[in-house]
Amino acid sequence: MKQAVTRVEDKEYDLFQETAANIGTTTADALRMFIYAFNDYHGFPYPVQSRRMQVEAFETEKEATEFATDLAMEMMK
Repeated sequence: MKQAVTRVEDKEYDLFQETAANIGTTTADALRMFIYAFNDYHGFPYPVQSRRMQVEAFETEKEATEFATDLAMEMMK
C-alpha cells in the first residue's frame, strides 16, 4: 500500500477533522473514500468550479484548433 500525503492550512485541517467526526468517520477514511470515488469517476465525483474564473484566450486560431484536436484525441483513448 502507498500513503497519500498533502498539506493544507491549519484552519482547513481543523475543520476537516471536525466535519469527519461529525459524520462518524476519520480524516484518513474520508481521504480514502475520496480517492476511490475519484478513481471510479476518472476524475472528480462532483462538478468542479471556481468562483474566480479566469479564462486565458489562445493567441491564434491555429493554437486553439491544435488544443481542441489534442484534447479530442486524448478523450478517444
